[in-house]
Amino acid sequence: MRRVVVTGLGLVTPLGIGVRRTWQRLLDGHCGIVSINEKGPQFASLPSRIAGIVPEGRKEDGEWNAKEWLSPGDERRMARFAQYAMIASEEALRDAEWTPKKEEDLTATGVYMGSGIGSLDDVYETTVAFEEGGYRKVSPLFVPRLLINLAAGHVSMRYGFKGPNHAATTACTTGAHSIGDAARLIQFGDADIMIAGGAESCIHPLAIAGFARARSLATDWNDRPKEASRPFDRERAGFVIGEGAGVVVLEELEHAKKRGVRIYAQLAGYGLSSDAHHMTAPRKDGQGPLLAMKHALRHAGLKPSSVDYINAHATSTVLGDAAENRAIKDFLLGECGKEKASEINVSSTKGAIGHLLGAAGSVEAIFTVMGLYHNILPPTLNLDNPGSPSEDFNCNYVANSAQQKPVHVALSNSFGFGGTNASLCFRKL
Repeated sequence: MRRVVVTGLGLVTPLGIGVRRTWQRLLDGHCGIVSINEKGPQFASLPSRIAGIVPEGRKEDGEWNAKEWLSPGDERRMARFAQYAMIASEEALRDAEWTPKKEEDLTATGVYMGSGIGSLDDVYETTVAFEEGGYRKVSPLFVPRLLINLAAGHVSMRYGFKGPNHAATTACTTGAHSIGDAARLIQFGDADIMIAGGAESCIHPLAIAGFARARSLATDWNDRPKEASRPFDRERAGFVIGEGAGVVVLEELEHAKKRGVRIYAQLAGYGLSSDAHHMTAPRKDGQGPLLAMKHALRHAGLKPSSVDYINAHATSTVLGDAAENRAIKDFLLGECGKEKASEINVSSTKGAIGHLLGAAGSVEAIFTVMGLYHNILPPTLNLDNPGSPSEDFNCNYVANSAQQKPVHVALSNSFGFGGTNASLCFRKL
């Protein structure tokens, strides 16, 4: 089987635009979650009035200004989630030093880009316009802006990539599925290089209202937004919606070695599973996440005892964090695993950026790769008191401050509504 490595990284997050900027701010304990009261009366009337928003400002400061970041016409043609995907892809390709011109290279390069919700703004605004003004109020770009696969389509068209052009939409597991599926396309010879990831931008009153009605969001921290997302903490009470994009360049190992490019890590394993339980709630026993991690390590040919770090999906919900915590402990403790819970290194970076939905899996995979590459465990912010009962939450959750530790094997977990689960296993070469 062909081996797959990571040679490029690109990020757009509530901590800023660019991998180096976002990573450093994450390690320094910064939080990108802010109040959205001032975005309008519809936001001000919601029970959850906070979000992880890509900061707006000057490009030179690593902040978002569409006219500075995008090519002419892109803002009109692309929905915001596709714009984020394009910017993250541009950074990842520069990082990988991949600018192919030969036909054989273009046909060997593909794109696999997903989104959980896509452009809710376009759906809402066009529906209102159609209701008020009829057919002629519908933009000819409405459908192309709406389609989730157009993020991959725009990247493919921009660079002339003629390999696989694909998209996933599996709720909050989208980003991880996109990376894992893209790796398999390389393993089976459909491409030598894949640009893969997820993007999301649905900080919209309708989206927040829907999640709030489902009792998924944090609502008790509107006056203290930076404290609202608190994975594994006893006071966790829901996730904070976020936006952004994470994109990786995946490459067949020999192809990367021939180019002499930097290799961050090997994507050694990819596990998938289903809870087969409930539309939105996880199984309390964590069986789904456990199966995903088990399959990822099986594909990697590794034992649980080899895992040095897990970047948890942990969104800061009461049930979800507890189920994943149980799955991690059940999987890594035991006869062939760690000897005690305190040896399990696990953190959730959602304390710093919130939950990026369809982009979460790919953004957190990049954090996992950076942690492995630099031997640093990124922190879980706002973890002041481990969840109750405390005897169940007794791993090393990297509370509030990054930790320098050797990392040779790491897992990145993602789970989504519908009970869909994925785990990515990265290892040093």
